[in-house]
Amino acid sequence: MTSYRQPGIVLTDRRFTVPLDHADPAGEQIELYGREIVASERAGAELPWLVYLEGGPGFGARRFHGKQAWLGRAVQEYRVLLLDQRGTGRSTPQNRQTLPQRGGPQAQSEHLAHFRADSIVRDCETIRPQLTGGAPWTVLGQSFGGFCATHYLSTAPEGLRTVIITGGLPALDGHADDVYRAAYPRMQRKVEAHYDRYPQDVRRARRIAAHLAEHKTVLPGDYTLTPEAFQSLGILLGGGDGSHQLHYLLENAFVRTGGGHELSDAFQESVRATLSYAAHPLYAVLHEAIYAQGAEPTAWAAERVRAEFPQFDAATTLNGAEPLLFTGETVHPWHFDVDPALRPLQEAADILASRTDWTPLYDPARLAANGVPVAAAVYHDDMYVDTQHSLDTARAIRGLRTWITDEYEHDGVRTGGPRVLDRLFSLARGEA
Repeated sequence: MTSYRQPGIVLTDRRFTVPLDHADPAGEQIELYGREIVASERAGAELPWLVYLEGGPGFGARRFHGKQAWLGRAVQEYRVLLLDQRGTGRSTPQNRQTLPQRGGPQAQSEHLAHFRADSIVRDCETIRPQLTGGAPWTVLGQSFGGFCATHYLSTAPEGLRTVIITGGLPALDGHADDVYRAAYPRMQRKVEAHYDRYPQDVRRARRIAAHLAEHKTVLPGDYTLTPEAFQSLGILLGGGDGSHQLHYLLENAFVRTGGGHELSDAFQESVRATLSYAAHPLYAVLHEAIYAQGAEPTAWAAERVRAEFPQFDAATTLNGAEPLLFTGETVHPWHFDVDPALRPLQEAADILASRTDWTPLYDPARLAANGVPVAAAVYHDDMYVDTQHSLDTARAIRGLRTWITDEYEHDGVRTGGPRVLDRLFSLARGEA
């Protein structure tokens, strides 16, 4: 283990070995990485543990420096483990460079099926005794991390002292179709709110989309920017400052050259950095699989359901006079065409989309009998996780207390930091 310091905290690198398939504990092993963080003044103290499960899927735990965001509040009383979930960050990576070693697309898809919430929770239960000596710990789950926490409550509540969920209460029995059928109207509301704030962006977005429809545009790094890919910049609108980010990106789109107007290098680089899945390919490959339960395939739900909302079709919009609608947290088959980080994984992703033997992720009966203190922040019009689905699940988990707020967007635990975490701790402890 290596320890080092940042202002106000001591950090320790930790590595763990876990089975790839927990049903075969003697089989292939993979490595997990976690970063332990404790307040400098409490480095030698006996403290309870809190494990943070990042959103995603496919993202490593956030890299903080010092007591940023919610971390400063957490280290007042906990020793924190920022866990890079399997396949992410510094844990054994899963991407276009490593997955071909598994074999062909079928073998890759079978391998990737071990990277959902069920395996992540088994990982947590494998490493928990090594850190806590067997004592239960507190889980903080952001977004997809909250999905993992809900699975944890369904399968291993004995390992939990408290559960805190921020923007991550999943539908317990909804198909991916239901998720996206609820999502497209939310996306439209967010885009309309953006245009109300920045009406000049209506013209800018249409102009950019029209340019892309007429000119094949390949960004630095070989990313092909189609009108549909451009629309997916709407994923920014789910964050607290996302509307402002999108506005500043759009205003810098064109530059005048000797041959007329072209998309500027600055715009192209910013778009590539925003849209590329190179740093988190599992987000694309497994995104619909996180909703899969039972025998019904996901079958590219976001793409199929999008057809029910023709107002999102870029070509139709450009042939008329309506504002271009951006999309949000949706993954489509064409993402695997336009993004070089995903192209080699397309066949494996197709096989996952057709899979019909997914195990259930949640146990409604066990959740109805829950005895673990749970508190959840539910954002009033969360772009990424449907509010009504979250509230239905909140009612299904015995003893769960909700904080419903429109003060924050989906990233409230980051932008609201100590205030959000303090509120949820108080709810979980019955102090509020």
